[in-house]
Amino acid sequence: MTEAAPLRFKVPEPPARPGDQPDFSYVGLSEAGSVRRPAVDVDPAAMRDLAYAMIRVLDDNGVAIGPWSPDVTADDLRRGLRAMIKTRVYDDRMQNAQRQGKTSFYIRCTGEEAFAVGQALELGPRDMFFPTYRQQGWLIARDWPLVDMMCQVFSNENDRLHGRQLPVMYSARDVGFFTISGNLGTQYIQAVGWAMAAAIKGDTCISSGVVGEGATAEADFHHALTFASTYQAPVILNVVNNQWAISSFQGIAGGGSSTFAARALGFAIPALRVDGNDYLAVISATRWAAERARANCGPTLIEWVTYRVAPHSSSDDPSRYRPADEWKAWPLGDPIDRLKAHLIVRGEWSDDRHAEQQVEIRDEVQSALKQAESYGTLLDGRVASAKSIFEDVFEVMPQHLQRQRRQLEG
Repeated sequence: MTEAAPLRFKVPEPPARPGDQPDFSYVGLSEAGSVRRPAVDVDPAAMRDLAYAMIRVLDDNGVAIGPWSPDVTADDLRRGLRAMIKTRVYDDRMQNAQRQGKTSFYIRCTGEEAFAVGQALELGPRDMFFPTYRQQGWLIARDWPLVDMMCQVFSNENDRLHGRQLPVMYSARDVGFFTISGNLGTQYIQAVGWAMAAAIKGDTCISSGVVGEGATAEADFHHALTFASTYQAPVILNVVNNQWAISSFQGIAGGGSSTFAARALGFAIPALRVDGNDYLAVISATRWAAERARANCGPTLIEWVTYRVAPHSSSDDPSRYRPADEWKAWPLGDPIDRLKAHLIVRGEWSDDRHAEQQVEIRDEVQSALKQAESYGTLLDGRVASAKSIFEDVFEVMPQHLQRQRRQLEG
């Protein structure tokens, strides 16, 4: 027997580290308008190629082309643009507040606004969204009060969640935004279960669940796909691939072996891989998956290919693990700039109107911030009352808790 060569242990490495030239050759782009659009009731086996191609609508000149180009009014596009700009301004203000010591923690979604805003404006008012901590754009697109969001970040006396949640982990049932979970991946199972319940009741609403690409390595992800496939749950399973799970390159979660969309194929779930910085592609793919779910054709998994421009959180320093200017080389550009360019090409927008709107939004966000700060921040210690720990747990508070609350108050 010949002597075997030594085995080698492989650890995926990103194509560029600090000091290197950014390299996104691994992303695998398709030309805008080149990917086919199947019927919503197609057999998943007949659309396997869509798990590897990339659905893109906007070309380099801002023109919408191809079979995925959606029928959408200029007013609706301007609404989406405004929500994305507002989300980015909100993020910048709250990040500054964290640096000033007014809150302990913050997470931005810079560069990823198109996904959350697009789904918020496309799905129905009774559909339920199961987010991660980087979809604040959903709340802003659905006009949830900025003051309410800011008070939650400050954990102050006006926080509806009484300071019980980590900052940025919002909850807004009235606009279909399920409470954010800090345990990554659990919301995927919850989204599938919610959709199954809707089907059992004969309802007409669907759910949409979100994980980042890193969380696809969690067991919860695979459990969710098993149940979604077996029971044909009316759910959209979103994987936001922003290239980095904190400091772990997407290859650590398996992105170097195949696409994340392809994870669905072994479960006989149709999969789409979409340009997540193309607002029109977001609208179109969401419509396709939602229509499929409502037609009782089951779940769809969508990989949204985007890029996390900002640090993972206010506790992160990305310069330690990726090139400082990597975001400038991202081949899919900025979702706000791309939608702005498309509206200008359509004759429905201008640089002057864009600048005016930015000033208007900054003033709106700044006004909301002043109001939220009037209820307290970490700097003045006006946080939610400790007495609130007894509330919102039991419909009728047991006697022993009533006694404990009186002791606390005394």
